[in-house]
Amino acid sequence: MSELVQRASQQLTELVRGEMRLAQAEMKEKGRRYGKGGGLFGGAGVAGFLMLQAAVAAAIAGLAVALPVWAAALIVTAVLGVIAAVMALIGRKQIRAGTPLAPEQTIENVKADVAEIKESAHR
Repeated sequence: MSELVQRASQQLTELVRGEMRLAQAEMKEKGRRYGKGGGLFGGAGVAGFLMLQAAVAAAIAGLAVALPVWAAALIVTAVLGVIAAVMALIGRKQIRAGTPLAPEQTIENVKADVAEIKESAHR
């Protein structure tokens, strides 16, 4: 009987350690996703700022010169705007993929393990 209790204790310890490793791996993955999303949002902010600068240059060129100069500036503005929009959408997707921060898979595994242990203890 004592050998069974000792083995059960050892297996429980191994199970808890395994679940902790799983939780750690899950949290690292979520952290990477938040990092990527934050970086992409930062890039979108820079591209948006450049877009505003190009819009100002386009307005000045449009007032000062004929159509070709400001039309070129508007094209650059539009391209920067598309880049900013794409980066923001990808960044938002990365942030959403990392939420919620809790290690959900590990929590579910631990709940299942506890239920299994309770069930086997009642036998």
